[in-house]
Amino acid sequence: MKLADEQVQAFRQEGVLVAEGVVGPEDLAPVIAEYEAWIDRRARELQAAGKIQDLAEGADFQRRFARLYAQTPEIAKDMDVMQARGPATFAFFRTPGLLDAVECLVGPEITCSPIQHIRAKPPASASGEGTGFYNVPWHQDIAVTWKEADASEIVTCWVALVDATVENGCMEVLPGAWRHGYLEHQQGPGGAQIRPEAIPPDLKPRPVPVRQGGVVFMHRCTPHRSTPNYSDGVRWSLDLRYQPTGTPTGRPFHPDFVVRSRAHPETVLTDHAEWARRWEEALAQSKGMQAHRV
Repeated sequence: MKLADEQVQAFRQEGVLVAEGVVGPEDLAPVIAEYEAWIDRRARELQAAGKIQDLAEGADFQRRFARLYAQTPEIAKDMDVMQARGPATFAFFRTPGLLDAVECLVGPEITCSPIQHIRAKPPASASGEGTGFYNVPWHQDIAVTWKEADASEIVTCWVALVDATVENGCMEVLPGAWRHGYLEHQQGPGGAQIRPEAIPPDLKPRPVPVRQGGVVFMHRCTPHRSTPNYSDGVRWSLDLRYQPTGTPTGRPFHPDFVVRSRAHPETVLTDHAEWARRWEEALAQSKGMQAHRV
């Protein structure tokens, strides 16, 4: 889905854009099915180990993981993109509608950053309401890259796999704060976070709810945070980053790859096995590497 001129202008001004309907149900269905199968396998392994009693087989995508997580947080172990390395998820990175929108922001030569995650945010009743892995404090995505990427036009694409609402813990952002550049961070219980005194005091937080298939586009310097999930289901999303090909990713020890090229289409990586091999090799070689600048 190409972005309208006014949408691009809004992104340039505020450093954040909520765009609905960027990808369709047919684009999301294979990813959801892939993770439903992954969760089922993992749940059965944990049941065999005596750590889960109820497989919650009758529950839907949002509620099954919540019910399993309430029995043991181990259900989430090794579920992230670079660990699961699913073919449907890999194919989703090249979804035409998503790349059409990204192209409006970074140009026609597009690389997928190695910073790519799936987020399954469980209800607060199971994960807690304070700051932690599932309720991250104010931070900028520039803070989780090396300084080599400070000038790279990296755009975060937060893709809603289910509706993200204020109730289930959608993100909050500080529009316009990207103009302040990198804000000093410190290490906290939820990871890297902006030092409280560095947060611009004149900006009001804005919740950014988005429906399934919509995307929250963010500048690398846009402060954002996550709030508790007070629903009974999981808030599922994909957290992807794209940038102009040839620019530093800030994670040189993890594999990036070309997803669109008008000039050199033969450079686009479509081989899932090769992508998975690169990740497996990189994870083995980068153990102990400091990924964040803090």
